[in-house]
Amino acid sequence: MILPKDRAMRFGTGEIMIDKNIDYYNKNADSFFEGSVKADMSEVRQRFLKYIPDGGKILDAGCGSGRDSKEFLDAGYDVVSFDASEEMCKRASKYIGKEVMNLRFEDISFNEEFDGIWACATLLHVPMDELPAMMKKLHNALKENGALYASFKYGEGTTFRGERKFSDFTEKSVIPLFEAAGFEIVSNIVGSDSRPGRESEKWVNVIGIAR
Repeated sequence: MILPKDRAMRFGTGEIMIDKNIDYYNKNADSFFEGSVKADMSEVRQRFLKYIPDGGKILDAGCGSGRDSKEFLDAGYDVVSFDASEEMCKRASKYIGKEVMNLRFEDISFNEEFDGIWACATLLHVPMDELPAMMKKLHNALKENGALYASFKYGEGTTFRGERKFSDFTEKSVIPLFEAAGFEIVSNIVGSDSRPGRESEKWVNVIGIAR
């Protein structure tokens, strides 16, 4: 559930940051869907799926257009999807033919339920000071030796890009974030944006195993 803005104000700057980002995706849902649904993430997905058993259960955390949820479903995986934007949930649900839950990261309370968590370009909207606790929550949602994939825009610290606010990392600065939450990093790669015309933008792509 998306909290009303007046309630978010009482919860401090972290909630304000998230609300502004959610507002952006609600207002721009159509253009974001069209701009992301065809992005080729196949190489990264295959890298992630090496750590997921056949037919395993995957949480698509912040699924956006539903692009990756659909690919996982079509490949025979059991997929649970959620997104903080109500408008993106509507479009993703229609696209994948399955309900997408309207949740924020702080709303989830899974315990040792998933073989893998796919957080593609989503944790980057969690405020920097809240990320350590959120990573531990995701660790708790994974079975032993479950895999977490997360991607962040390449940079350092908190940055603004237009109306949105991001938590950026490099391949070095992201390591303590994963390790402090109990993950063993098995892949840490800097790559280019897969969307046409944005190849110059860099991303940090990390896979960690819950130990």
